[in-house]
Amino acid sequence: MVTRIRRYAQIIDVLGNYGFSIGLEKMFPGRAGFRLPTSGKSPDSSTVYERIRLALEDLGPTFVKFGQIMSTRTELLPPEMIEQLKKLQDHAKPIPFSEVRAILEQNIPELDDHFCEIEETPVAAASIGQVHRAFLKDGTMVAVKVQRPGIPELIETDIGILQSMAERIETVFPETRVYNPTGMVDDFAHQIVKELDFTREARNMDRMARNFHNVPGVHFPKIYWEFTSQFVMVMEFVEGVRIDNVDAISEMGFVPHDIGVTGFHAYLKMIFEDGFFHGDPHPGNLLVSKTGDIVFLDFGIVGVLRPEKRQLFINLLFALVNDDIELMLRSLEGFGIVIAEDDREAMRDDLYLMMHDFSGGGGDGVSQLNFGLVVSELTETMRRYKLKVPMNLMLLLKVFMMVLDIGVRLDPRFNFGKEVTPYLSKLADTNNFSAAYLKRASTTLLEAADALFDMPRNLNLMLRRLSTGTFKLEIVDTDIQKLQMALDKASDKIMIGMVVAALVVGSSLVISAQPNELPKQISWIAIAGYTAAVLVGFYAIYHVIFLRFRMDR
Repeated sequence: MVTRIRRYAQIIDVLGNYGFSIGLEKMFPGRAGFRLPTSGKSPDSSTVYERIRLALEDLGPTFVKFGQIMSTRTELLPPEMIEQLKKLQDHAKPIPFSEVRAILEQNIPELDDHFCEIEETPVAAASIGQVHRAFLKDGTMVAVKVQRPGIPELIETDIGILQSMAERIETVFPETRVYNPTGMVDDFAHQIVKELDFTREARNMDRMARNFHNVPGVHFPKIYWEFTSQFVMVMEFVEGVRIDNVDAISEMGFVPHDIGVTGFHAYLKMIFEDGFFHGDPHPGNLLVSKTGDIVFLDFGIVGVLRPEKRQLFINLLFALVNDDIELMLRSLEGFGIVIAEDDREAMRDDLYLMMHDFSGGGGDGVSQLNFGLVVSELTETMRRYKLKVPMNLMLLLKVFMMVLDIGVRLDPRFNFGKEVTPYLSKLADTNNFSAAYLKRASTTLLEAADALFDMPRNLNLMLRRLSTGTFKLEIVDTDIQKLQMALDKASDKIMIGMVVAALVVGSSLVISAQPNELPKQISWIAIAGYTAAVLVGFYAIYHVIFLRFRMDR
């Protein structure tokens, strides 16, 4: 509790330092001592979105990761804020090698029996972990990724604070509910917890390597499972240059355009054939090796796409390259996006105008389509109509945008439509989804056949119940209820009439009997019966006449 209170105070001080004191006062009224912006961090010298980015960087790894993940929510956040969040750098001061060695010794028993050398200077240092080059006893060069000590506890504390702050923001500033702050934090918490387990990342990399075991030009580092745990991951060390380093790629004797096409088609395979794709394709995670292979790194974020969702995304891409607005709307709704009926016509008009603006009115739509601008405008349209977009769709669009950006960096003439259309056509022609579709179609056919075969049995059962009188038919209708009430009233009147008739007949029999056959007092009972019959009869006649008179009026 003390740690959380201290961390709360640090966060509030940093936010106040970057000029957010007014908002903090509204959220936490009565708290004194908010710091004013220090020199060089004045709100006057930078925009509010720049100050948000700087504050997140100062707040440490949890908030940097949160900002990076939120940079994909282009359908929710303003474009200016997205641009700033994309600039967030996941860097950190390296931890001393003595701490690194202590972690390694805790997770790899008899460390010196397996490694002959571990370089003390890291080759990369990030907020969650850092990477050191090392050599096994047989001389194999490996990369050792070590998780920073205390990071899980810090992230757990920060997530709790973020959740409480998001709830407070929604309460104090109701207008922010359209951005769903609590939902954002929940999505982030779900993702960051996965990244803290290095065995999960290793499994992701292993699975990807199996999917591409026979695909040339693509490489995934080998995992050394005997040394890998939740806090340490040991993998093959691959030397190469960043994929956006065009000059270095050319100097190695490779054509940048070919590298871009290979990477683009690798992602097409991940998404449309495997349904399992690398979710963070920024240039630092993609290397080009000395053999010309594209090497994929960092599998903390991956995307999973079921077969039916893959088909929806194919439909969405076909809609984009063919100016098909109706198909686009159906695809978006297939992903679970709810479009209000009142907004549907206006949104259809906006999408129609968007496609004509960016694809030349459909005359040569595929070749002229600017996919990056279309996706940006599409996400802006979804934000304008306050549509709730699922994370898997936004991750897909983000990956496509980043891969396309890399392709354009490698070759400014890189054309999305030219590359993607033949691939989608090949998918349709070769029925790459036939197995999944056949399974779904078979299931549907079997269900229909079962219903058809059950029909005679159900009909026979219904006839049997009818014949035995056990058939129950329940009908509820207001007219039937009225009929039931009328029948009840009629039966009451019939019962009264029968009672009157019985009294008259009985009394007549008593009076007509011989005086010596019955006691003398019985005659008084007969007279009482006559009297009651006359009174009830008058009441019934009056009731009938009165009701008839009211109905006639």
